[in-house]
Amino acid sequence: MDFLEILSELFQQSGFAQMTWQSGVMILIAFVLFYLAIKKKFEPMLLLPIAFGIFLSNMPSGGVFEYFYEMEHWYDAGVIGVMYAGVKSSLFPCLMFLAVGAMTDFGPLIANPISLLLGAAAQLGIYCAFIFANSLSIFTPQQAAAIGIIGGADGPTAIYIANNLAPELVAPIAVAAYSYMALIPMIQPPIMRALTTKKERKIKMKQLRKVSQTEKIIFPIFVATLCILLLPSVAPLIGMLMFGNLLRESGVVGRLSDVAQNALCNIITIMLGLSVGATAQGDVFLRPQTLAIIAMGLAAFCCSTVGGLLLGKLLCFITKGKINPLIGSAGVSAVPMAARVAQTEGMKEDRTNFLLMHAMGPNVAGVIGSAVAAGFFMTIFR
Repeated sequence: MDFLEILSELFQQSGFAQMTWQSGVMILIAFVLFYLAIKKKFEPMLLLPIAFGIFLSNMPSGGVFEYFYEMEHWYDAGVIGVMYAGVKSSLFPCLMFLAVGAMTDFGPLIANPISLLLGAAAQLGIYCAFIFANSLSIFTPQQAAAIGIIGGADGPTAIYIANNLAPELVAPIAVAAYSYMALIPMIQPPIMRALTTKKERKIKMKQLRKVSQTEKIIFPIFVATLCILLLPSVAPLIGMLMFGNLLRESGVVGRLSDVAQNALCNIITIMLGLSVGATAQGDVFLRPQTLAIIAMGLAAFCCSTVGGLLLGKLLCFITKGKINPLIGSAGVSAVPMAARVAQTEGMKEDRTNFLLMHAMGPNVAGVIGSAVAAGFFMTIFR
């Protein structure tokens, strides 16, 4: 064997020879996401792991990701393939809800119950996407329901319902849901500016009343009881969310609350982001059905933002300018990203306008609303 044959053999066994155009496209997409995460700082803690998961899984013969349930031995699925078991089993989504509950202050929602209406209005995209997807012959009602949940901008809930109703679509639904959550600072502001006037964006809202610790302790127990009795299928999500919040508000398990808010949240974010990103393999992802899911997910997310804003404008009119319509856009479930975007847009018009706590009410209401929507779909279609 001469030197040229050796070089030829090395090339044939290298990733360069096995690279497909689909993998190349997905790697370029990963580079774009790297730019948005690092340079533009669009939710980097979420977008950076997703982008690197896409990058690694599209490297030819990388061996880092295979679907564990397709392997003879689960441990042969690669390091990210083993992590993916946490997505497929809904373990990661439920643990993420526990962490979100521990980090979330439900006080703004308790102090301003009208936030529930804004959170409900911002689920409009879920039902619009479901109706549209169900009208297409390429999706079953179960698949249409799973696709619709993307409109709630709630990654854990999207994964949970996909696992239960359309397991074959978990990968594209998870990628779409988490990508749009991370890209909220880019997607929402143009819609917010288009649907609100400068005068409306300048509206300052009065300070919320102080919520007692007793109210904060009763709230998660009451919501968990009501939602689980009404929709038992949503018990894992709502149960973990409210348990995490009870850890926070009880005041007697500080160490557990701290672990849930920090260590657990960070660990799950890394593993969830990498494994979700790794499912975006070029040969599977760049298909008409998958691209249709991505497009409908984006449309659903935009419709949800519009729904929250329109109800916000209506409440602004009814209350004679006491409610800033921008907080309606925070009714999508991405906590606290959507609330921060509402705050940013309000401050662009008036540097002294602080909407964050007011926007957190619809924001956390959206988390509950999307989980309830998922439970409703599961009750009907499972």
